[in-house]
Amino acid sequence: MDTRTKGVKCESLVADFLTSKGYKVISRNYRCPMGELDLISVQDRILCVTEVKSLTSRWQSDEIRFMVTPAKMARMKKTLSHFLANNDVSGFDSIRFDVASVTGEMIKYYRGDE
Repeated sequence: MDTRTKGVKCESLVADFLTSKGYKVISRNYRCPMGELDLISVQDRILCVTEVKSLTSRWQSDEIRFMVTPAKMARMKKTLSHFLANNDVSGFDSIRFDVASVTGEMIKYYRGDE
């Protein structure tokens, strides 16, 4: 399976996971000149931006939350600003950046406020 196909599969697994937890997924694979956001969802009036990472056995799943570097976070924030400026999104009071890791079919979800 090529990298792009694997990425789409992992993002779909995480989108289904979020939906099952009561999140409303409002965008997948949002792209603009500033960057890309894997998943954007809303739950309990919080806009959640989720970076999805696919892991192989060589990575410890607890390390994944540290894989979003400060530079990556800056790009994500600029991309989110572009998204919000160009889409009619309401119903949220705050924003949270999360990371989901997928190993096979197993998902670990790291909330940005934890």
